[in-house]
Amino acid sequence: MKFNHLFKSFFMMMLVLGLLAGCASTTEDEGASQATAEQAIADAKSTNAQAKKMNAEWRDTAKIIKSAEEALADGDYDKAVELANKAQRQAELAMKQAKEQEARLKESGAISGAAEDTAPIANDAASTGGDDSYEVVGGDNLWNISAKDRIYANPYQWPLIYKANRSQIKDADLIHPGQVLDIDRSASSADINAAVDHAKTRGAWSVGSTESSDDAYLAQ
Repeated sequence: MKFNHLFKSFFMMMLVLGLLAGCASTTEDEGASQATAEQAIADAKSTNAQAKKMNAEWRDTAKIIKSAEEALADGDYDKAVELANKAQRQAELAMKQAKEQEARLKESGAISGAAEDTAPIANDAASTGGDDSYEVVGGDNLWNISAKDRIYANPYQWPLIYKANRSQIKDADLIHPGQVLDIDRSASSADINAAVDHAKTRGAWSVGSTESSDDAYLAQ
């Protein structure tokens, strides 16, 4: 009798545990909640706002956030979270790259200000309008020249200047006062995208040598 009683107790315990496990699985299968999706989007917006303040916002991050909001409105919370997290990662990477670029430029003596103090980026800035040439002055570099409103208003478009002046710029990180640089006003959207992509994925560089990634960009 005692054995039967113990067996019944063990059986009831296993049944309860099975029901609890089933409930847990059901909860997990429900996916993300509306609140979770809303919070993920809010976090992505906040981080991207910081990247924008640093002039480092990637041109498609805001579009991804908008897509996340649309998914939220459609009730697809899992997709909303996935897109929001993607935008969050992009914004974090954009800030990291901007800080690394700034640190390198400071180390080389090219700039002294902070990334937050530069002019706002026009993410979809057209290559038409503005000056057709620019004379280099002390303290200049392709990054801050490209950021000027009368040039491209976007520091990430500096490879366009590099490519247009390849005959007089051997190292993209080394230009000299007095050089008169041509500013490409006929760049297509594809040219601009390629330039921005190269600026963001260029990799390690050093003053005084031509990086292999730069050679690859010029060969495009």
